Amino acid sequence: MIKIDHLRKSYQTGSVEVRALDDVSFHIRENEFVAIMGPSGSGKSTLMNILGCLDQPTSGNYKLNGQEVSQMNDDDLARVRNRDIGFVFQTFHLQPRLDAVRNVMLPLRYSEVDKIKAQQMATQMLERVGLGARLEHRPSELSGGQRQRIAIARALVNQPKIIFADEPTGNLDSKTSVEIMELFTELHQSGQTIVLVTHEPEIAQYAQKVIHMRDGKIERMEDVKKSNPLLAASNG
Repeated sequence: MIKIDHLRKSYQTGSVEVRALDDVSFHIRENEFVAIMGPSGSGKSTLMNILGCLDQPTSGNYKLNGQEVSQMNDDDLARVRNRDIGFVFQTFHLQPRLDAVRNVMLPLRYSEVDKIKAQQMATQMLERVGLGARLEHRPSELSGGQRQRIAIARALVNQPKIIFADEPTGNLDSKTSVEIMELFTELHQSGQTIVLVTHEPEIAQYAQKVIHMRDGKIERMEDVKKSNPLLAASNG
């Protein structure tokens, strides 16, 4: 599903070249759950922006679903972001004046789905993430965990091929973080491909594979499937 080969991303700061990514290569298969870990400045957020088609690398190749991303124009990239990718962010990015249903409906504004169908789809996704009783609540009326569930429902409403989650538990307490990660695990078990950025080892342990980054490079890759009790139980 994702194929990254010799990816580099550099920024010019005055006369100094900063290498945010330096010769990064890896593959992610369909229905994998991958965590990207690293300290601040390791390049993980830069990598996430490129994977999500929000930024372009300086050099290297990125194929998403067999398509070379560098060959896409702005319209192609916008379609991919809306149709194939769902985003979940640390700060939720919800519209404060809209209730839960209308927040989840937002990505459907750019599709051919009519308003009634869009409302039905949004309602179904909120029910899927356990918020069927909070459809008309605005973000200010909900807890942090509930707001993140709305954000996850919004990411899912277009039935994307892949979800990118950037520090999705960063603003949540420990108990709520576990609830959100259990939800991601359930989504993965139902067939969803997930790529998650985190600096927390206990969050990364929910993934099948962890990519450890440092100074713009991949330090190592780790298969952690057996160490995750939820995944271990689902795999017998």
